[in-house]
Parts: sequence; C-alpha cells; structure tokens
Amino acid sequence: MSNSITDKNKQVNYLKERLQIFVEVLDAINPETADIEDIDRLIQMLDDVEDKMDQFNNRNDFTKE
Repeated sequence: MSNSITDKNKQVNYLKERLQIFVEVLDAINPETADIEDIDRLIQMLDDVEDKMDQFNNRNDFTKE
C-alpha cells in the first residue's frame, strides 16, 4: 500500500497531474472513431479524480480536528 499524501501542496499537485493525464487522453481520442469503451474510460478517470479529491478533503478535515 502506498503512503498517504497529507501535504496540501502535494495533494493539489497529484490532482493536477491526474487531470493533465485526463486531458492528454482526451486529446488523443479521435471523435470520429471513439467508442463507448473510450467514453467509459474517460468517465472512470474523472470518477477516480473525484474519489481522490474526496479522500484528500476527508483526510484534511480529520487532521483539522
């Protein structure tokens, strides 16, 4: 299991990197030939980023108490 990212700057950088990967994948998809699996993968990538953001928020809320 990997170490938890607790530093806010590292969390933001992690999310920026994940979103950059999303943009690169989005740019690489040809809209003329994209299929449902491509769209599902993009949605999954966004869901993963959202889940990680929620984890970071919950972790930060916990550390404030």
